[in-house]
Amino acid sequence: MATCAFIGLGIMGYPMAGHLAAKGHEVTVYNRTAAKAEQWAQQHGGRAAPTPRAAAEGAELVFMCVGNDDDIRSVAYGEDGALAGFGKGCVLVDHTTASADIARELEGEANGQGKQFVDAPVSGGQAGAENGVLTIMCGGEEAAFARARPAMEAYGRAVTLMGPAGAGQLTKMVNQLCIAGLVQGLAEGINFGMRAGLDMEKVIAVISKGAAQSWQMENRAKTMVEGKFDFGFPVEWMRKDLKICLEEANRNGALLPVTALIDQYYHQVIKAGGRRWDTSSLIHNLRLLDR
Repeated sequence: MATCAFIGLGIMGYPMAGHLAAKGHEVTVYNRTAAKAEQWAQQHGGRAAPTPRAAAEGAELVFMCVGNDDDIRSVAYGEDGALAGFGKGCVLVDHTTASADIARELEGEANGQGKQFVDAPVSGGQAGAENGVLTIMCGGEEAAFARARPAMEAYGRAVTLMGPAGAGQLTKMVNQLCIAGLVQGLAEGINFGMRAGLDMEKVIAVISKGAAQSWQMENRAKTMVEGKFDFGFPVEWMRKDLKICLEEANRNGALLPVTALIDQYYHQVIKAGGRRWDTSSLIHNLRLLDR
């Protein structure tokens, strides 16, 4: 078992850190809202720390799961940052969905201090985090990955090294690009079927056994038909992720015409008050246009 720190206890980080503790790892947590860290410690038997540095002191593995590149820098760097807290040879693992640039930057900072780094964004949403079945896409050196992998398996059912630092983030971008187009297609199909007067429960039951089947169909089609979106992966997070994808595409020359369009569709959802709605709320735009 490893001595671990976990920084960032949002809807993903809170249960992920809980799985580490449940597997017997010694876990110290930090969260910007200290009350949430105290709550976690009372629930899981770990310890809450006042700063990222204090959480990381004495840790063999330090995990982060925060919001974006700027949030990563705010908890990793500086006198009270995580990198200042743990010793040489230890591994910093970042589960934040962020840019490939920040991953490479963090590896450079860590290596310069004799420490190791793995970028490790996750897929599977809140349910995947709570059930410990996340897909984890990693970038970094083989030795760093090998040290961190056993602990990540506490909440990941598929933990894979994709390449050097940044490769994990780039793989997560591919993941989000594929989801965006799929959800819009599902929204259009369901809306079409409803407008045609079909029994959508039967429709989904049939087509989910064929080539149209997907995780989104299995897990979101019913609630899309019902117009329920107050759960799941928030639209504002998806827009953040798509912004990262579009910026990376500008650098590498990849064409993302559908993604650019769907990003604007999500903007329309936000304007309609759906900032915290699930990403399946793309169907809401179509229903507005139908009126």
